[in-house]
Amino acid sequence: MQDSFYLTFYLTFKLALITTFILLIIGVPVAYYLAYTRARLKPVLETIVSMPLVLPPSVLGFYLLVTFGAESFLGGFIIQTFGVRLVFSFEGLVLGSVIFSLPFMVQPIQAGFEKIPESLHEAALTLGKSKFRTLFMVLLPNTKPSLITGVVLAFAHTIGEFGVVLMIGGNIPGVTRVASIAIYDEIEALNYGLANQYALSLFAITFLILLLVYIINRRFIKGS
Repeated sequence: MQDSFYLTFYLTFKLALITTFILLIIGVPVAYYLAYTRARLKPVLETIVSMPLVLPPSVLGFYLLVTFGAESFLGGFIIQTFGVRLVFSFEGLVLGSVIFSLPFMVQPIQAGFEKIPESLHEAALTLGKSKFRTLFMVLLPNTKPSLITGVVLAFAHTIGEFGVVLMIGGNIPGVTRVASIAIYDEIEALNYGLANQYALSLFAITFLILLLVYIINRRFIKGS
């Protein structure tokens, strides 16, 4: 039983770390574009990125299940071409978590970019720095609190996600059974003691993560 408990949390943290890393790579350029673009489609793009905040997880999970299932065109193509099955697999959990946690990474970073004085951004470009160098040498160092907030929120949200994970990953011990699924599973089996262990562990982890973010951001604000 203890081995199952630790394996479940190992999968949970593995999923959260991989998802957060992918989201950081994706989220920074997306946030940069949304912060500085003047395109007419900006509200549409912002809406698409923000949809997971209001969309029921079961809806997103259902469409992911239909889109990437073995019987679908895209799912079958991925299986035949890359040998990767995205439904009821750990890879599928990562895909679903990346999509569902995207706004938790993008929105804080976008807000951080938008708080930077436009004159600083324009000055860097005027001095001949490319947009790439401006982003990494000027803008990102001035958005550290926003970056930390985005990383932590994405990590914490992934740890606690249930609906999308259950829909696309199922409940396979050692493969897709993460902590949020384990709580549901143990409650169904009337194992309230074990369910409490999972729930209390998630509560404590989430509390400590958010507390750390507030402490770090407070230090950045005092130091600025």
